[in-house]
Amino acid sequence: MMVIEETQVPDAALPVAALKRQLRMGSGFEEDGLQDDVLHSFLRAALAAIEARTGKALLVRSFLWTHHGWRDAEGAVFPLAPVVAVSQLTLVDRYGVAQDVSPERYRLEVDAFAPVLRPQRGALPDVPTGGSAEVRFTAGYGAGFDDLPPDLGQAVLLLAAHYYEYRDETALSQGCMPFGVTALIARYRPLRLGFSA
Repeated sequence: MMVIEETQVPDAALPVAALKRQLRMGSGFEEDGLQDDVLHSFLRAALAAIEARTGKALLVRSFLWTHHGWRDAEGAVFPLAPVVAVSQLTLVDRYGVAQDVSPERYRLEVDAFAPVLRPQRGALPDVPTGGSAEVRFTAGYGAGFDDLPPDLGQAVLLLAAHYYEYRDETALSQGCMPFGVTALIARYRPLRLGFSA
């Protein structure tokens, strides 16, 4: 299984002004936009880190999900939530010949933590031997930063500010995330049950 982000979050959707307020940066100076590129990169890094920890796509964009075989032909759990729409299911044989599956043969089962691609009846289409199934879908809470749940939005700003403040620090432990961020994202993290949890 592999997931590829087909569209990126546009710069206009990143809350640079809110991050500047969070950092208490001055305004009204000639050099106001001097740090914008750096702030964009820290916001993107914070978004990516929080998405990785929560399994959530924060801002809406398109993804390509490739399977070489279904684990369960009665439903495939998406690797990200919340899934907004499934736009295409394509079967690709070992020679690269692609065939689109009719949208009447599958549906999206919406769920906040584990959305599922379900067949309309029976089972999902068989994946060709040596081939793959490609699912194109859209996921995210909304197109703009204000569409995020407030706690996730605050977590992004806190983490981006943390990255900015400690950008020259190399002594922090690997995977370090400030407590405030981990507390804000805790309810969005997937619950793992069983012996391997």
